[in-house]
Amino acid sequence: MLKHNTMTIDRRSVIESAVRTLETEQAGLQALAEALDNGLAEPFAKAVQTVSQISGRLIVTGVGKSGHIGSKIAATLASTGTPAFFVHPAEANHGDLGMIGRDDAILAMSWSGETTELQGIVAYARRFAIPLIAITAGTSSALAKEATVVLGLPRAPEACPHGLAPTTSTVLQLVIGDALAVALLEARGFTADHFRTFHPGGQLGAKLTQVRNIMHQGDELPLAASGALMREAILEMTQKGFGCVGIVDAEGVLIGIITDGDLRRHIDSELLSMTVDQVMTPNPKTIAPDMLAESALQLVNSSSITTLMVVEDRKPCGVIHLHDLLRIGAA
Repeated sequence: MLKHNTMTIDRRSVIESAVRTLETEQAGLQALAEALDNGLAEPFAKAVQTVSQISGRLIVTGVGKSGHIGSKIAATLASTGTPAFFVHPAEANHGDLGMIGRDDAILAMSWSGETTELQGIVAYARRFAIPLIAITAGTSSALAKEATVVLGLPRAPEACPHGLAPTTSTVLQLVIGDALAVALLEARGFTADHFRTFHPGGQLGAKLTQVRNIMHQGDELPLAASGALMREAILEMTQKGFGCVGIVDAEGVLIGIITDGDLRRHIDSELLSMTVDQVMTPNPKTIAPDMLAESALQLVNSSSITTLMVVEDRKPCGVIHLHDLLRIGAA
């Protein structure tokens, strides 16, 4: 057993090791990209077609590190519109095969393709004619011979100096799994609204909230008519408490905005006797009600403002403040 408390760490050697790992795994990814430009393209497209045509779920399976990667891939698929879950092959051999239906497909992961624990689930797929997609570097392996579709990965060197610890191999499995999930996402026309359905909680769910669901509207909307005196606009700003007032023309179209900053810039002038048109900033930053909170946050940050008018058909229908984005956890 290694005695970790006696190890001496050479900083340069540690950094060189990290760089070698990154370079080795990057070379593996390059080999995978080149494979997709050549022989891997057709089976990849067939795998996407196979999964998109099933009426059931995609069952992901694998052992060891392949199993860990498979579990993550199943989670990614499920969260992006492809019903999927992970089944451990050992558990499958002890009753969990009943979780796999005839309308499902199986995604089996094994770097060598000779994993004995997969034999039960492979035989089950063959018995009930369940489509079997294999992700493996062993294109002549037992798993590959039984598979409906083989996604053959390049045999890139592991980052482990002994060539033993799964490193580059697991990266390639993860990436091809992500590529499969994204291709299916795009083929299904999976939108941000769909994504929010599967991610209602946390910051991600907050960012995917539509502006119309958090904006202030109706009597809360701070507005003043073109031609109005500034004393009226300041009263509106004070009552509504957003630090701004939108200026609309006779047809209700938003033509400008007055903010606290505009008031400070005119503090030495005859502000109260001026009209809103003389003080307002024309063509203000606005956002549509069906845009996402994430887009509102990006606009607020990039424009160094705290309030956005929400506009539909050029007319203001709401207002959103930075505090609203903070309240729902989007920021």
